Amino acid sequence: MTLQASPGSTSPFAGARATVDAHLVRAHATLRAGDVRAFAASLHAAGRLDDPQSRYLARRLTAQLALAATGGTPELAARFLATALDAVVCDLEGTPAEPVLLELAGLALTGLGDRAGATALAAAARRLDPTAQAFPTVSADAIAARGPLATAALPADVQEAVRDLGARARAAADAARPATGLTIALTMIVRDEEAMLGRTLAAARTAVDELVVVDTGSTDRTVEIALEHGARVLHHPWTGHFAEARNVAMDAATADWLLVLDADEVLVEADAALLRELAGRTWREAFYLRATNHTGELGDGSASTTDSLRLLRNRPGHRYEGRIHEQIAHRLPGFVPERVERTAVRFEHFGYLGEVREAKDKSARNLELLERQRAEGDDSPFLHFNLGSEHLVLGSAPTAAEHFLTAWRRIRADRDPTSFGFAPSLGSRMLKALNASGRAAEALELGDDVLRLLPGYTDVVLEQGRAALALGDTRRAAAQFRQALELGDAPTKWHGAVGAGGPIALVELARVQRAEQDHAGARATLERCAREHPGFHGVAEPLAELLLASGTPAAGVPAAVEAVTGALSPADCFQVAVPLYEAGAVAEAEGLLRRVLQARPHVHHARVVLAEALLSQGRLEEAAAEVAHVPPTAGCAAAAARTAAFVALATGGDADLDAAAHAGLPDDELAAFRAWAGQDVAVPAAAAPVLATMLDALARLERFEAFEALARAVDALALPARERRELLAGVYLRRGFLDSAAEEWIAAVQEDGPDARALDGLARIADARGLHDDAEVFRTEARTLLAAAA
Repeated sequence: MTLQASPGSTSPFAGARATVDAHLVRAHATLRAGDVRAFAASLHAAGRLDDPQSRYLARRLTAQLALAATGGTPELAARFLATALDAVVCDLEGTPAEPVLLELAGLALTGLGDRAGATALAAAARRLDPTAQAFPTVSADAIAARGPLATAALPADVQEAVRDLGARARAAADAARPATGLTIALTMIVRDEEAMLGRTLAAARTAVDELVVVDTGSTDRTVEIALEHGARVLHHPWTGHFAEARNVAMDAATADWLLVLDADEVLVEADAALLRELAGRTWREAFYLRATNHTGELGDGSASTTDSLRLLRNRPGHRYEGRIHEQIAHRLPGFVPERVERTAVRFEHFGYLGEVREAKDKSARNLELLERQRAEGDDSPFLHFNLGSEHLVLGSAPTAAEHFLTAWRRIRADRDPTSFGFAPSLGSRMLKALNASGRAAEALELGDDVLRLLPGYTDVVLEQGRAALALGDTRRAAAQFRQALELGDAPTKWHGAVGAGGPIALVELARVQRAEQDHAGARATLERCAREHPGFHGVAEPLAELLLASGTPAAGVPAAVEAVTGALSPADCFQVAVPLYEAGAVAEAEGLLRRVLQARPHVHHARVVLAEALLSQGRLEEAAAEVAHVPPTAGCAAAAARTAAFVALATGGDADLDAAAHAGLPDDELAAFRAWAGQDVAVPAAAAPVLATMLDALARLERFEAFEALARAVDALALPARERRELLAGVYLRRGFLDSAAEEWIAAVQEDGPDARALDGLARIADARGLHDDAEVFRTEARTLLAAAA
């Protein structure tokens, strides 16, 4: 769910601020002319505007003009202040619970010499809202210094008016209290949410008075769980439109306020009392709550924080729009700043966790809905931002980057790009996608552009550091990461990663130090990270890599990591297992991966890595049994299908290649498997690397019959015969089958004439056999051919 306005959204307040600004221009002209009557008329005209929010803002800003005005005689200044105060007091008598108007009236009383009245109004404003404060451009001291009493007595009629207005203002201040007894309804839409719904409803129960759940077709115990928690359940058929379903829940709620959560979002129970308190702030229309979006896998500590509009006045006009990533901010009077407040009330969002997204196939569903929205004519920057975000989650970084770049170019063409609520997230994700696509130079350049709009955005500084490191500029990379540490995490309104200005930056700095061969410095930085941020699990993998690079025996690496980080969590075990596996310490990696799966059976990518570790040990059937547990909707389903197909064909069985296609195995790899299975198909040239990898594995496992079958599939590869021979020769040489490698290179020379690559290969074979003089002859001839070709 997204609560930000898309450029194509229709707002009921379109033009409202322009109307107010036009009114202010006229009011300011009356001030410059010294025409008190005309100024009073402008205040009266502001009170006649049709929209109540525009009416409020026009009156408030017009009165504020009088407070900020300079020049003229003390008597004239007093008359303008009294006129402004009269309008503000009238408004307060109708609605006392307006902290900004109370502050404004107090400032006016200060200028008119009524310090006691001003103090009473300021106290009332603080009673309503402890964060209330005077306008930064209009200080009480400045008003008192230039007020009429500083130079002359107030005119008699003004003195009489001030006495009356002061008494009325104090009466309004006495009546200004937060509202009591207002109710809150939790509204949500659900479908097959039995795993998480109970926890969400239980956490919110003490904070709300009403539970309204709209079910869109659950087939599990979702409805039963909702009823057990006292919810009113409505059934609404799923039409592929989130806003429609969400508005059904809101229409059904009867409470004064609406709390909007999803089933995978859990209110922090300690904040229930503060949420209740917010309901009394009737001068607000909506509140931002603070979301912690857990990412990666449960327990690894990775997360981002953002402010999200989730508590709304229950008004008919406050409804969502959008098929997916529905928006509501544009339906609120955001042009009146005091109507929306950012709060410290927290909720945790678990829907971005890898295992949750995999279990519900969220990314595939979201992409389908976004593409449907695009087909319906939406080509907005917001749509491209959301498309890019889903592709980034799915690992399609190049596609994601193009969508992000499209969105960025379009919002940069706007007069105020920062008015797009998703601009910060767009900027950081764009750089992340560019870095993941090998486009580091572009990431550096565009990072500067993002920082011109959002100075000090830590996540962007961090991505620029990663880009610099990818380009080999370790000095700049270190400077960027140290700057991120100085900045600290980005403000929650920018949706920054938790730890970007702390542990994440420290880990990246350690990567730079390792790249510079400063292993001692890297270790000290990682130890600092573990010491200062004990809840951060991202230190385990780089520490394991560093220990291996520094000569620590593989068997001792887990204990050495544990000595720094404390007891290894499942996330730590996985992070340590990966570098161990890549270093060839397969047995040690297997043990850690089994610990992960014992604690987290649904961490499917750990299961895939375990299967690869089993394959490397020749335990093919066990590997197949592991990947059989990976559902076809998992993000790593294609990798699991690859392993399953490999095992089936390597052991002489039948591979379910249709299932592999459904799981997302790329077409070129599917063609390679089909050719291996004996089907008469053409194999794209792009499949050459995976063919070489599988041949390599079969040779290492001594599955010679399967190797011969797969080697025949190389004949179907859409490459020249010379390149097919090079592929086979390289595999034979790596696995020590020197005669077979020599046959391929000799055949290449016989068929196509002298060949520098073939001669170089024959030189390596001669070296392997101890025939170094022959090897030098082959190498010399290869160099001669290369020189002639140049």
